[in-house]
Amino acid sequence: MSQSNNKSFIARLNQHPKLRERVESLLNVVENTTGDCIKADDAEQHVIEEIRQMGNDALHCWGSTAEDREAKQLREQRPGLHGNGKKSCWHTTFGEIEVIEPLFRCPGQQIRPFRHSVGISARCCSLPLQRVMTDFGADHAFGKVPKKLQEHYGIEMPVSTIRTVTENHGQQMNSQRESSTLPVVTGCQQQIVEIDGCMLPIVTTRTDKGDKRKKKILHWKEARLALAHEEGNITPKFDATFGGSVDDAGHSLLNCAVTAGLGINTQIHGVGDGATWIADQMKKRFGSQASYLVDFYHVCEYLGGASKICAANDEKNWMDVQEKRLKNNEHSLVIHDLNPFLEGDEIGNSKAPVRSCHRYLT
Repeated sequence: MSQSNNKSFIARLNQHPKLRERVESLLNVVENTTGDCIKADDAEQHVIEEIRQMGNDALHCWGSTAEDREAKQLREQRPGLHGNGKKSCWHTTFGEIEVIEPLFRCPGQQIRPFRHSVGISARCCSLPLQRVMTDFGADHAFGKVPKKLQEHYGIEMPVSTIRTVTENHGQQMNSQRESSTLPVVTGCQQQIVEIDGCMLPIVTTRTDKGDKRKKKILHWKEARLALAHEEGNITPKFDATFGGSVDDAGHSLLNCAVTAGLGINTQIHGVGDGATWIADQMKKRFGSQASYLVDFYHVCEYLGGASKICAANDEKNWMDVQEKRLKNNEHSLVIHDLNPFLEGDEIGNSKAPVRSCHRYLT
């Protein structure tokens, strides 16, 4: 840094005494002037605390500067306005920020230019803080989130605020999900989408009198998870349904694709197991824009079971041949090799691996 730039930087820093003090505190950590930063973990904790406080001080300074600018502009536009100082507070990931702004009064009206210009309301939470609370609130019981905020961000928030913010964003996400349609934009060139389901056990308890240990009832509900990502992007968009219909699951897949950049020119490459409902939903949601491929892993699971009957003495070589055929899209040859070993209808599905594999492929 040149000497002139150095002087300019020092002059700017001197205009904000709080930030200057915080920079000096960080230098004290670097130089270990207090002697309590011998261990790396101790030094890191001191830096975290100083950075948190620096962020708080920086936002205070930013707020004061923005307040002065907005008040000055309003006074120039309307010289007759007068008012007293009024406190404005909002919550951030660096703690509570407080700015004293003038409350201008005119007949029948109160004007607070700072709040309007910077987009805050009384004791609101910043969007970064809302995201943090929602992430924690979605993963943990609301009562445990304050401790998480204290541990990771050094801030305190009441459970009621955490719950309100998390549920509000959940409602917005659900509204967006339900209203998802194919957007009239070009979109990304290609997406990979997947969807699958599994059965989860749900235990409920009857409310009638008697021994509570004997009132538990086991139910099963299907959870379906969908994801989509642009080709080359390793960060997928997720959505899920629990206990809903296959149409609900298809809509969640569409929602993922829209969020991932789906457009009218996007080609959809769908991959999954051989469940008919998945292929049907691909066609219903994306039409001619989509193709669907049964993934290699699922097919090989069925082939592995069939190999014990079709090639009991040479399973490995038989599997190698069938796998090569599948990779060359020669599935008709695989089906042909299964035909001579099909079990009769009198044999149950659990004991008919060849028939199961044949049905899966056809």
